[in-house]
Amino acid sequence: MVSAYFSSSNVSALLVFLFMMSTSMVAFGGKFYDDFYITWGPENAKMLDYGQLLTLSLNSVSGSAFESYNQYLYVKIDMQIKLVAGNSAGTVTTFYLSSTGNHHDEIDFEFLGNVTGQPYILHTNVFCQGQGNKEQQFYLWFDPTADFHTYSILWNPLNIVFLVDGIPIRQFKNLESFGIPFPKYQPMRLYSSLWNADNWATRGGLEKIDWTQAPFTASYRNFNANSDSHGAWYWKKVDYSGKGQIQWVQNNYMIYNYCTDSKRFPPGFAPECYLTNLS
Repeated sequence: MVSAYFSSSNVSALLVFLFMMSTSMVAFGGKFYDDFYITWGPENAKMLDYGQLLTLSLNSVSGSAFESYNQYLYVKIDMQIKLVAGNSAGTVTTFYLSSTGNHHDEIDFEFLGNVTGQPYILHTNVFCQGQGNKEQQFYLWFDPTADFHTYSILWNPLNIVFLVDGIPIRQFKNLESFGIPFPKYQPMRLYSSLWNADNWATRGGLEKIDWTQAPFTASYRNFNANSDSHGAWYWKKVDYSGKGQIQWVQNNYMIYNYCTDSKRFPPGFAPECYLTNLS
């Protein structure tokens, strides 16, 4: 029986705190087989170099995917990824945090392949309590297939920040005081997959996968996860310099923003779209 000194809200807060304490961890560049397991297409997923390198491949039979053993309630995630090179049209490589269930939370990086010589599209999205429709898309300022680059998710009580090589490209703030949902109750696992999405991924499905180029392979290394609530990251938000970097990226490389798509949202944009200047 719960003591009368604890209200239902206090009990919920206590359970969240105990979960965070029980799962608090820092993983720095460990072996992939310590942190992840293959969930799909085991014949197309490999852990190499004694677990320091992981590759996912896609062929005409199957794609592949992995999932973290650990789940996180607030975390700073870093992963170095080298994307599918050459004609990657129709392929999608994902890297995201997600809970489970119909009212799941999710924080997405998706890399949409393209025909040779055309840039990848970096697709980002945030789901809270099963509701998404918060997409922003970008080109990158480098070739993501030529070498490894670091893709990071900072998720803490203040905000969600998407970063590329340490440069923030997008911030989703905690604006619960304005009635806007923010992911904070559901722990999430880290997932990644490489799969066939040529019905929509490249030019709306006009460019199909060229299977003569298969297998298509993405590579991963140097995974880090910090879920220690005592770390500086836990209360970190985008500072003045970071806001300038976001503005630079969005001015020069953003190609889609749900907050400006009046055709898709004729009744009006999501409420957070009008509150972006709040500190």
